[in-house]
Amino acid sequence: MSTLNTPLTLPCGAILKNRLVKAAMTERISNTNFEPTLGHELLYSNWSKTGAGLLITGNVIIDRKHLESAGNVVFDNKQMLPVLRSWAESSKINNNHIWVQISHAGRQTNIFGTRRPLAPSEVQLKKLGLFGKPKAMTYKDIKEVIDGFVKAASLAKEAGFTGIQIHSAHGYLLSQFLSPRTNTRTDKWGGSLENRSRLLLSIIRETRKVVGNKFPISVKLNSADFQKGGFTEEESLEVVKMLDNEGIDLLEISGGTYEKVAFFLLNDDEQAEKEVKESTRRREAYFIDFAKKVRQVSSVPLMITGGFRSFEFCNDVLLNGEVDLIGMARPFITNREDIPQFLEGEIQHLENKVLRTGIAQFEDAAEGGFYARQIIRFSKGKPFKLNMSPLWCSMFLVLYELRKAMGKKFV
Repeated sequence: MSTLNTPLTLPCGAILKNRLVKAAMTERISNTNFEPTLGHELLYSNWSKTGAGLLITGNVIIDRKHLESAGNVVFDNKQMLPVLRSWAESSKINNNHIWVQISHAGRQTNIFGTRRPLAPSEVQLKKLGLFGKPKAMTYKDIKEVIDGFVKAASLAKEAGFTGIQIHSAHGYLLSQFLSPRTNTRTDKWGGSLENRSRLLLSIIRETRKVVGNKFPISVKLNSADFQKGGFTEEESLEVVKMLDNEGIDLLEISGGTYEKVAFFLLNDDEQAEKEVKESTRRREAYFIDFAKKVRQVSSVPLMITGGFRSFEFCNDVLLNGEVDLIGMARPFITNREDIPQFLEGEIQHLENKVLRTGIAQFEDAAEGGFYARQIIRFSKGKPFKLNMSPLWCSMFLVLYELRKAMGKKFV
């Protein structure tokens, strides 16, 4: 048996049947009440059939005013439990785990959601004019965020999901608190790294009280923001040490923000040559070098997502103990039908589809739009479509956000 196909027992006692994880990807297909739909059930039942040991949902939001994207699901009241249960049940038909990624967009909430998003400080995200000037959060706002994460985790457990992931990466709210670039507060929630970490640690502690010791809690954390004055690798390692003492069950390492999109940079050969270590590119996975540093300071099970494409390499890094779980996202779109054979080693390599417009300002939007359209197609029972216009894909997300937002009430 390959290492990829061996089970993993988490600190809480939960057992994942193998080491392959479908990492989080935003679905954008909720109904007008921010509830999951039959499209979610179809998506996740098909992903369950791939044989992956763990599926992690896309951003599930705690605050209807602060969506990561139009079409997000929001876990905020018990009345939606029946549809949440249906989603959960359809997602674990193959004896796999299904975890809910819980998030709050903070200043990365676009203007179709609110023109004055809440954030640690009034530091605006300036990208294509799509994000408003944020309002610095009050203590009351912060308390409501903690309560919102805890409530969402409680609903996830009650609905039958088998774990949660607290999203503290990619420039969303908890990541904003961690970064000195976006958190300029001078109270107990800002300044020192201890203070900037307080919100994340408070959410973990309060969530654990509610879900108990046998329910998996994971955290997604940036290795760095890749921005001057932002969250650094050194600070990330210090936060990892803090998390090591909190009894979490899995740490996923990622990186970047809306202003510096890591996965786009790391997919681009020219950019990668400038900004990414040669050893990392040669070794396939994006954050594998940083994972080695994490191993030196933490015993928490470790997962990295991004770049894994070959069966041999996945098994090598698992066998060497560099990571405990292999996270993949895009292959669960471009190669969804191949995943079962990949797990068995019958298919040795998965494609890395890179979409380019030739216009630098639109490259990340084109790639994001391409994959967003594929997920929406999957939710309707349609197959993967390779040939799509890069320019249309680059415009798709903004147009989709606007269209979805027009059907919803925002403040």
